[in-house]
Amino acid sequence: MTKPIPDGFYTITPSLIVSDAAKALDFYKKALGAQEIDRFMSPDGKAVMHAQLKIGNSMLMLGNEFPPTCLSPKSRGGTSVSLYLYLENADAAFDRAVKAGCTVKMPMMDQFWGDRIGQVEDPFGHAWSFATHKQDLTKEQIASNAKAFFAKMGQKPEPEMATA
Repeated sequence: MTKPIPDGFYTITPSLIVSDAAKALDFYKKALGAQEIDRFMSPDGKAVMHAQLKIGNSMLMLGNEFPPTCLSPKSRGGTSVSLYLYLENADAAFDRAVKAGCTVKMPMMDQFWGDRIGQVEDPFGHAWSFATHKQDLTKEQIASNAKAFFAKMGQKPEPEMATA
């Protein structure tokens, strides 16, 4: 019997659109330690229509952009999405990604919600956040930490953050 969710997948599976999927596959293997599972080429053999990678215990799909409907972040002028990876050693993964060619958007640092996190942008315009959960905090502790953090930054926290 066919399963509605294939083995190895979860309810939400990110799918990235990139300008050069073959190059991106090689890059993600180097930068993120990804394992290529499948690659399906276009009928002319020139573009990756769909590929599947495994990073840790999670699957990632990707494929070439096909204008005008399927555009990469580079073609759109940026992305509002970050792929958030929880890892045992976020610092090591962050360093590997930077050495492979990612641009640092936020250096590794401990955050008020209990995670150690840093963010990079890959050469294809996608944002990756590398995190290790360091502390289990209550909502009240997070709200108090957020208030102190934003005060230090000279900003007021968003209303929903102050009451989280």
